[in-house]
Amino acid sequence: MSDLRDLYQQVILDHYRSPRNFGVLDPATACAEGHNPLCGDKIKIYLRMDGDRVDGATFEGVGCAISTASASLMTEAVRGLERPQADALIASFLALMTGDGNGAAAVDLGKLEVLSGVKDYPVRIKCATLAWHALRAALEGGDSEAVTTE
Repeated sequence: MSDLRDLYQQVILDHYRSPRNFGVLDPATACAEGHNPLCGDKIKIYLRMDGDRVDGATFEGVGCAISTASASLMTEAVRGLERPQADALIASFLALMTGDGNGAAAVDLGKLEVLSGVKDYPVRIKCATLAWHALRAALEGGDSEAVTTE
């Protein structure tokens, strides 16, 4: 189990040090900001939709290793998905982080499973889910802010 945890930590650190899809997406059809006032993480998600399909996804902002790695992994995972698939991915990831859903993900989370250990540290769950709440806000119409307050 220790080897698996070490691998997960390596992937998270890699996505923190070299985030994928970092920067402004131009042109973007939707964007939303996320803010975690408890730790100061701030993120902005940019989406380019082609009809109902996520054609592009990027992010920018400042945050801890967990927040940045989660946003990086999320932008990779959501690209190319149809809206219902993206919604299902968001729901499954949030269920993984919060323990809801009786341990069964509605969709295969793939590489996103590397963040599963975060749920063992309740104060860090908001860091891991911040980008996902902003993604949901962008998909629901964009130009809004998701704030983690609970």
